[in-house]
Amino acid sequence: MSTRFVVARLEDFPPETRRIVRVGGREIGVFRVGERFFAVRNRCPHQGGPLCIGRVFPRIVSDEPGSVRLDRDRAPLLVCPWHGWQYDMESGQSYAPGDPHVRSYRVSVEPGAGLEQGPYVAETFPVRVEENYVVLEA
Repeated sequence: MSTRFVVARLEDFPPETRRIVRVGGREIGVFRVGERFFAVRNRCPHQGGPLCIGRVFPRIVSDEPGSVRLDRDRAPLLVCPWHGWQYDMESGQSYAPGDPHVRSYRVSVEPGAGLEQGPYVAETFPVRVEENYVVLEA
């Protein structure tokens, strides 16, 4: 059974802002990215860090070498402030930041390259606008 929780009036929740609320003993970050809303538990599943104070980034994609663009159609990534783990704000799927050491490697071009999914999934929650109020279901 889910609990409905009013986060704020829509007019009091401008784009590119977040609110961290406590619902049923859990801290949940509610984000407004443009006109979309996302809700993520404020606990990084990697090592328990305060995930929702991390930075939010749009996805960067490349269709060909030397050309990059922002993909604002896909859910943005939330980056843990402790270790840089990245989480899809819609599904909660993690993406590992890789080895923090600097090394050089041989490079080849192969089809199908992309982000590699990590082993962790952040807890996400439905959030929507109802009669000019932002409502979270937790």
